[in-house]
Amino acid sequence: MKGVTVISHPLVQHNLTRLRDERTQSQEFRRVLSELSLLMVYEATRSFAVSAVKVQTPVARAKGFKLQREVVLVPVLRAGLGMLDSILQLLPNARVGFIGIKREEATFEAVPYHKSLPSDLSGFEVILIDPMLATGGSTLAALDLIADHGGKRVRMVNVIAAPEGIRRVQLHYPKVPIFTAAIDQKLNAKAYIVPGLGDAGDRLFGV
Repeated sequence: MKGVTVISHPLVQHNLTRLRDERTQSQEFRRVLSELSLLMVYEATRSFAVSAVKVQTPVARAKGFKLQREVVLVPVLRAGLGMLDSILQLLPNARVGFIGIKREEATFEAVPYHKSLPSDLSGFEVILIDPMLATGGSTLAALDLIADHGGKRVRMVNVIAAPEGIRRVQLHYPKVPIFTAAIDQKLNAKAYIVPGLGDAGDRLFGV
């Protein structure tokens, strides 16, 4: 699927299978999601622009590279929190914004209820993190808020994506790359991804 990268690394797929398993309890689910998120963001940042620099080693001058732009991580509350800590291990200098979105159970539409973002995102690399891309409603609401703050370089990291959600996001934001561990079959009548892994937030936090 154009614009979507499915990360097929064996460790990614191994951990994804552990997340899918209904026998995986909350404590283990949190740990595995954290490990998986680190692996996925390693791949998702592969195309980050870098600048050449020189540093002084204890022996001599050496050529090296540094990221051209600062990074802002934006987890979608609440399930995105389960991906955040491990990504910060990889990008310890990243800023962190938060977007809270709830889904109306009757209509499945996304309703933002919280936003904490830098006022101007135009100079940053922005990574939107959320375990599930289902209907795409929450993702679109988050992308709209990021765009309102000037975000231009945005990429998404989702553990599992549904075809319906991908199509909806790409209709409105065709240039935003999506990185996922799996594109599943479909959404069911309750807008859950099939086969999916259930409600990621519930499984993370036990409620």
